Order: sequence, then C-alpha cells, then structure tokens
Amino acid sequence: MINMALTITDTAILLIVVILLFFGASKLPEVFRSLGRATGEFKKGQLEAELELAQMQQQLSQQNKSDELVKKIEELQKQIEELKKQQQLQSK
Repeated sequence: MINMALTITDTAILLIVVILLFFGASKLPEVFRSLGRATGEFKKGQLEAELELAQMQQQLSQQNKSDELVKKIEELQKQIEELKKQQQLQSK
C-alpha cells in the first residue's frame, strides 16, 4: 500500500509551488516577509494575553488572601467577645 500522507517537507514544497504559481517569483520574498510579520504579531498578542492572564490570577490570589484575613479577624473578634463574656461571668 502506498502511504498517501504528506510530510511537512512535502507540504512546504507544495505551498511554495502554489505561491509561485499565484504570485510569481518576484512576489515570493514579499509574501514570506508578510507571513513573518503576521507570525511576529501573533506571538506578540499571545505574550500579551499570557501576561494579562497572569495578572488576573495574581489579583484573584490577593483577593482570596484578603477574604481569608477578613474571616480570621471576624473569628478572632468572636473569640474576644466570648472571652469578655466569660470574664464578666467570673467577676460576678
């Protein structure tokens, strides 16, 4: 059986031939330059999105820490009130 799957090299060669047929040899550097710019812009956008996601995760983490501190403070306040009540009962 003949394997009909194209390898990456075969695909690249086929793509170059098709580009040559549509745009001609003089336009080939311009096409690849544009492709390089588009790839660069994509990577730049991807990096920006990753940075924004990391910032959002950091903000969420800080918010969770704040919520935990508020809960601990409330628990401590309750314990103080209970101790005050016990102290009042003992002083009577």
